[in-house]
Amino acid sequence: MNIRTDILLRVYIAFGLIVLLAFAVLFKLFHLQLVEGSKWKAMADSLSTKYVNVEAVRGNIYSVDGSLLATSVPEYELRMDLLAAGIEKDKVFYEKVDSLAEKLSGYFGDKSQRYYSRMLREARRDKARYLLIRRRVTHQELNVIRTFPVFNLGRYKGGLITIQKNKRILPFKTLAARTIGYKNENVQPVGLEGAYSSYIDGESGRQLMQRIAGGVWMPVNKEVEIAPKDGADIISTIDINMQDVAQNALRKQLIKSDADHGCVVLMEVATGEVRAIANFTKVSEGQYEEKFNYAIAQSAEPGSTFKLASYLALLEDHKVDTSTRVDCGGGLFKVYNHRNRLVKTVKDSHLGLKVVSVKRAFEESSNAAIAKLIYTHYKNEPERFTDRLRELHLHEKAGLEIPGEGIPYIKTPESKAWYKGLSLAQMAYGYESKMTPLQMLTFYNAVANNGRMVAPKFVREIKRLGKPVEVFETKVIDEKICSDETLSKLRGMLEGVVEEGSGKTTVKSSLYKAAGKTGTAQIADGARGYRGKRSYQASFCGYFPADKPKYAMIVVITNPQGAYYGALVSGPVFREVADKIYSQDVEMYNPVNNLKYVGNTTSPPTKAGSNVAAKKVYKALGVKSYLAANNDIASEVDTNNGIDLKEIKVRPRVVPDVTGMGLKDAMFLLTSAGLKAVVKGSGKVVKQSIVPGVRTVAGYPVTIELQ
Repeated sequence: MNIRTDILLRVYIAFGLIVLLAFAVLFKLFHLQLVEGSKWKAMADSLSTKYVNVEAVRGNIYSVDGSLLATSVPEYELRMDLLAAGIEKDKVFYEKVDSLAEKLSGYFGDKSQRYYSRMLREARRDKARYLLIRRRVTHQELNVIRTFPVFNLGRYKGGLITIQKNKRILPFKTLAARTIGYKNENVQPVGLEGAYSSYIDGESGRQLMQRIAGGVWMPVNKEVEIAPKDGADIISTIDINMQDVAQNALRKQLIKSDADHGCVVLMEVATGEVRAIANFTKVSEGQYEEKFNYAIAQSAEPGSTFKLASYLALLEDHKVDTSTRVDCGGGLFKVYNHRNRLVKTVKDSHLGLKVVSVKRAFEESSNAAIAKLIYTHYKNEPERFTDRLRELHLHEKAGLEIPGEGIPYIKTPESKAWYKGLSLAQMAYGYESKMTPLQMLTFYNAVANNGRMVAPKFVREIKRLGKPVEVFETKVIDEKICSDETLSKLRGMLEGVVEEGSGKTTVKSSLYKAAGKTGTAQIADGARGYRGKRSYQASFCGYFPADKPKYAMIVVITNPQGAYYGALVSGPVFREVADKIYSQDVEMYNPVNNLKYVGNTTSPPTKAGSNVAAKKVYKALGVKSYLAANNDIASEVDTNNGIDLKEIKVRPRVVPDVTGMGLKDAMFLLTSAGLKAVVKGSGKVVKQSIVPGVRTVAGYPVTIELQ
């Protein structure tokens, strides 16, 4: 082979390899583009863009009287695009940067003008598209910041980027804070916030974010791709005024008694709606805070308040009558076992009680009397007594909406811890059983409610934009817990406790009749039981007014120092709360009869709202609208000029005029118009931030000031 042929062969081989390599490259490009293209494109997108959830505005929680208990207010994180269209040219940016720095420094007062100027200039050189300016900025502050140099160029030209976050606040601070609760990540939900989070949370939106230099993610668009849906509002049963009264009375007594903790629950008898619930724990000397919901969650031996159930069993089974005589043995009753060995001596707190009626034994809260009666009548059939307790649903949870309800415990002869004879006597006066304060109140409420046992209720309804989503009716546990005859006797006994018995000195009022039962229970000292350190739980459970019960209430105070009896420690709290509620509730009494105002009297203050509703109220009060004529009707309130009623007209998709209205009516109209209300002050509306009559923008915040 000559040299020429050899060279050509090598050239052909090299060319062929190049051609093959070219075809291989083309094939691979074709394969990547058409066969695996979607895979690699998705991977690239996932590395540079992603969707993130946009938090929805959580719904509000209201009290039954329309007060705002919990709400979400917007907070903003401010960032800046240093290459925005309005400042793309260096000349424009550098002319205004110092003015912007001066404004930021003067408004926030945290850093110097020089610092802000240097920060903005360096970010400009680095071509920053997502510079952090400040976190936790309120909506009012944001409105001011938007007027600053550069930022006032407009939404897109000024480079200002706002990331909205929602902050949960409680306008009344500590009032009902534990019942309102909270919902945080990685924490067990608490209260209404946790129980109804599926309604309150709303639906999150989605926004496309892009990763830029430095691993920072910024929105691709100024607007979210999928808008969030605001949460629904919760209308609770809490009355903010009653809650305030209950908390103040409880805190005052806890401080006076230097107790470990305590609780108060106020319930409307007919409906089971909880009007107030307060729980305080001692955190330091004289300082108490809401740390734990004892009323709902703490199961403990109830003590003498349990005697009502024991006497109910005796009366319903016709074992005794209220007039039956019982020998209290001077306040001592000895319990023997089946071998005739003494196992327990039941003692009264005050010895000396001899032969008295069953009613009087109850009024004096004799442990010896009830232990003797239950032991004597049920020792041969203990299951008869425990079955009766179970028929009263004392072993069942009340089925609360709020999580964390304590588990009640009622022994039976089949229980491992059942001690023949002794358990009967102990259970009779509130030991060897466990109930939460709210479970005990539910039982007493049934007696006040003519035997109809209803479950405690914390939420009346759920609304979205003013329209009901779900309405919660009263849940009936038992239509009749016992006969009317037994109920009548029990109510007479409960009234006797306050009128003539252990509650006479601290609970009895000259203005109204109350009924209830004192309770004092020794608390076991861990493994040492009742032989260890002596501490007590003082309680009072009852209802008022006794002749026509409207509210039932329980007060429980744990480990008070000094006096520890229920009448002395919990009774005053019951009395103070009942007095203040009675004085404010016109439905319970008619304090003024034959009242007539004439001449230059002042008309009662009125708020704007429904003309029909206002006329109904004035008619009930005897107040005339417009010009009132002189008359001789003694019960009628008369004025020279009367009340000038003004009807509020509402037009669809237009900002309503809510000035002069109360908070409840104003919130209803604004939410019905799709607006988000921001409330300042209390009283009636004197100013609103958006002029009435303009077209509404869904979700836009409206600030209303009340005085």
